[in-house]
Amino acid sequence: MGRAPPYPRSIGGVVMNQPPGPHAPAHYELRIEGHLDEHWSAWFGGLTLIREHDGTTTLRGAVTDQAELHGLLAKVRDLGTTLISVKTIDAPPSRRHVG
Repeated sequence: MGRAPPYPRSIGGVVMNQPPGPHAPAHYELRIEGHLDEHWSAWFGGLTLIREHDGTTTLRGAVTDQAELHGLLAKVRDLGTTLISVKTIDAPPSRRHVG
């Protein structure tokens, strides 16, 4: 049997077995079938829920590490809804209070 390659594995351009670096957490966008009410945001760790016009829901926010990401994916599974996509996104601009 072969061994795993000595370099990080990449899926869709995202390195899966290395931390995102010193600027963790990474930001993700998960898209699922159906509309979720806003109260589900707390269950998904405070991710922002956006009900799209096409009948899907987009969940966006910071994810500390791969374990947390897998936990979010397990929650999607537990809801019995279909996961459409998962992708990394740029962090939203920080809000600075000048005054």
